[in-house]
Amino acid sequence: MNINSEIVVSFTDATVRSFNQILFEDLNFSVKRGEHWALVGSSGAGKSALLEVIAGKLTVSKGDFTHPLPGEPVKQREDKYLPFTWQHQIGLVASKHHFQNRSHTNDFYYQQRFNSSDSEDTETVDQYLERMKSDACYGAWTYDRVVEKLNLLLLKDKHLIKLSNGETKRLMIASALIRNPVLLLFDNPFTGLDIATRNDLNNLCTEIAASGISIIMATSPNEIPDVITHVAVMEERKITASMEKENFSPGEVKFFTSPIDHKELNQLLSLSQQSQYETIVGMEDVVIRYGKKTILDHVNWQIKQGERWALTGANGAGKSTLLSLVNGDNPQAYANNIILFDRRRGSGESIWDIKKKTGFVSPELFQYFPTDNSCMQVIESGFYDTLGLFRSSDPDKVEIVKRWMKLLEIEQFSTKLIKNVSASIQRLCLLVRALVKNPPLLIFDEPCQGLDAHQQEHFKQIIDAICNCSNTTLIYVSHYQQELPESINHTLKLANGKAVN
Repeated sequence: MNINSEIVVSFTDATVRSFNQILFEDLNFSVKRGEHWALVGSSGAGKSALLEVIAGKLTVSKGDFTHPLPGEPVKQREDKYLPFTWQHQIGLVASKHHFQNRSHTNDFYYQQRFNSSDSEDTETVDQYLERMKSDACYGAWTYDRVVEKLNLLLLKDKHLIKLSNGETKRLMIASALIRNPVLLLFDNPFTGLDIATRNDLNNLCTEIAASGISIIMATSPNEIPDVITHVAVMEERKITASMEKENFSPGEVKFFTSPIDHKELNQLLSLSQQSQYETIVGMEDVVIRYGKKTILDHVNWQIKQGERWALTGANGAGKSTLLSLVNGDNPQAYANNIILFDRRRGSGESIWDIKKKTGFVSPELFQYFPTDNSCMQVIESGFYDTLGLFRSSDPDKVEIVKRWMKLLEIEQFSTKLIKNVSASIQRLCLLVRALVKNPPLLIFDEPCQGLDAHQQEHFKQIIDAICNCSNTTLIYVSHYQQELPESINHTLKLANGKAVN
């Protein structure tokens, strides 16, 4: 088959299946050299799945999927597996990382972030990149250039499990780029990044393209880098429109708003009454160190019940570490003067006493949450504060779960395994898990990552409705001002581990 040498990747009338489910049918999509594409659309449109098909992680069962390799074009073989030579030339920056412990026998787990002996079983940034470099092709993106451009120099000795969400994203980009791929795929690369880092990534994409690497990314219609030349609009796993970027308007991606069922929300909140507290969080001169590195530097923070706080700061400022003290996950809380729910840490309360009063979601929880339960079981586990359901389902609690799922418009996924639904649905399940027991404190660390515009707005309206009709205390982290609920009335900003005005 004679393939145009200018084609980077091409699908013609392609059908893609996964677990006997058709993901794409009659897919037609072509990228030429010199073109750089953005895939936009709702969260369930299939953008991430298309990237996985291009990367060879999902297979084409019908039609043509072609890509020219140096010397000759290569078509997908009859055994449905792409040639290694093609996969080796693809760099994929996915929504989740797949870091492992030094033994490479098991993945990271959530609590490992906070236990120093366990975290030392992970590689450092430098060790990880050195390993990636050993399997890389020669090219413009050397180890030194990648470390410089992704601002990783100061992180070289940091263990992978200790990285913040934004730092992890930068490392994932570096590990893909250091391979000098022909094609670089990004799955929502701007999520979790502060404003400065988003600007840096925009400039980096321009440099990547100038080095001869083609770019395809799934992204928000409002976060399309300067280097992008073409946009494909996707809905319901179909490309509904494609155009040059100059002809694209973010308004072409439609999203609808649906009213909140306030009566149902009030009834759900009335099923469990919140206890009353004078002080939800009290911190005096809190210091957290790992080795010689100071993460939090004499932080003071007082939160009264019913207050709604925005916690802000750049990537790596210490926000996630601060929240780990509030959520009961960080054992260094015992070495500091911290009051939670009117009790000083170390005065006899257990971690479970704290967690039963808290609903919590973070990028790290999403990354490390086990995926063998159904969506409904994941949410029910919120009643017990466990990472998954390890007991028989309670019929009464199941009914409550179903009502919350309907409120957040995900009831149709109740019986599906959480690993078999999209990342946005997984995130919504974890958000419902945090809400389901109506705790006095909600902690949302970048809760809208990976959600489309409708899902973000719908979730924000629910949070504002909860705050308007209850005494719920809220801590909310986001790098996007428009994501903050209107009910926010206080702000704490961190910079280099210090609270600043």
